[in-house]
Amino acid sequence: MVQLNPNFISHIEKELPAHLSIEEFISICDKPLRKSIRVNTLKITSAEFVQIMTQAGWQLSPIPWCADGFWIDGKDDVQLGNAIEHIQGLFYIQEASSMLPPTALFADGINPDLVLDVASAPGSKTTQIAALMQNKGLLVANEYSASRMKVLHANVLRMGSSHTALTHFDGRVFGEYLYESFDAILLDAPCGGEGTVRKDPLALKHWDIEDVTAIGETQKDLIESAFLALKPGGTLVYSTCTLNQLENQHICQHLQQTYPDAVEFVSLEKLFDGAHKACTEEGFLHVWPQIFDSEGFFVAKIRKTASVERTKKQPKLQKNFPFTIAPDKQQHALKQYFADTFAIDLPQDDIIMLRDDEFWLFPAMFMPFIGKMRFQRIGLKLADALKKGYKAKHEAIIALSADASRNPRCIELSDTQAQDYLKGRDIASNSFSAAVQEQLTEMAQGEMLVSYHNVVIGVVKHLGHRLKNNLPRDLVRDNVNLSL
Repeated sequence: MVQLNPNFISHIEKELPAHLSIEEFISICDKPLRKSIRVNTLKITSAEFVQIMTQAGWQLSPIPWCADGFWIDGKDDVQLGNAIEHIQGLFYIQEASSMLPPTALFADGINPDLVLDVASAPGSKTTQIAALMQNKGLLVANEYSASRMKVLHANVLRMGSSHTALTHFDGRVFGEYLYESFDAILLDAPCGGEGTVRKDPLALKHWDIEDVTAIGETQKDLIESAFLALKPGGTLVYSTCTLNQLENQHICQHLQQTYPDAVEFVSLEKLFDGAHKACTEEGFLHVWPQIFDSEGFFVAKIRKTASVERTKKQPKLQKNFPFTIAPDKQQHALKQYFADTFAIDLPQDDIIMLRDDEFWLFPAMFMPFIGKMRFQRIGLKLADALKKGYKAKHEAIIALSADASRNPRCIELSDTQAQDYLKGRDIASNSFSAAVQEQLTEMAQGEMLVSYHNVVIGVVKHLGHRLKNNLPRDLVRDNVNLSL
């Protein structure tokens, strides 16, 4: 049962809009959240996903503010995280309200090339932004917590986000190091989490106004830094999963007071059908849980109308960047390896980089950022150089593979075979249909691809009588559920 601190109730009742009741708020806080997911359009279209999962018995209802978001009904017995489709990155388990900030960032036909996500982990909004960018341009995803960086990295790779660079800093440094560098910025700020009480009944048990005030000071620093990192004409979305105005409206108003000639609030009243129900006078979305039967959330969109003076000088460029552009001969050989072995054409616009015996694929737009700050991870690791040839990396294979049904070096797996593959098992050639066995006989032995739902899930080594599993050991799963 949810435990609401009396001091919180007293405080929030004063801020509740006149058309909403505190009784209704308290009542919905005690109800479980509806399950919701977002389809990963880097790998599959929403229409294809809906068709597949509807046949599996899933009941999917569209989320009004996210074209690729769905509520799930009738699957209370399914562990979504163990579903094959989740493991292969076809969908992300994401609360419906948290899909709002990226939607707001890309509204009105905005297609930014350079995007910063200031507080990224675990990666729900980061991978949503990557999908909206269609793996183009450059997305810098930052996370301050070292332990959460691993989760962010894993989700970025699982979803096939190829044009992402990861950083590990306090978000307050970006205005200094990357001054006016980004077309769009998402600041999903650390907050008191008041809106999460429906999934965490104890979230508000120890609520204290002093804690709220302290968090607010950090949020002010973060939004100022993000605004400095934003190009003139660019847009900043500020969001939280909390409800009080001290962490929401007041933070946006603080920014406007700090830069009165450069801050314009962009109304989100028409972001989606029904958005006006949660819209404030300023045009912010203040989503109370009872409005859309969701988590509580706050979203503000801000346009930077003019350049602002930077507070510190540009830091000195960092030396000893460990990557160099790969020599033309090696680039040609690597491209030939991917084309011949996997029928994958490496992107023409991206940059093949070399570090020791490792080949990486960097987004072209990353190159001007070299030396400006330290990056934990950039783009994709393509392959390792061997004494004879190359060894492709799993992350590159799943991110760069197009429609598997048209790939002559790929075999579609059955439900059981896909399940076995993700459990790290080899696949016997005689377990396929006669037609596929004939296809395998005609194919050259060696490395090749396997797919499920016509989406590549990894590499095998065709040995004739069996397909040897090449799934990285850290990705092998003991529990893999069939959705069909």
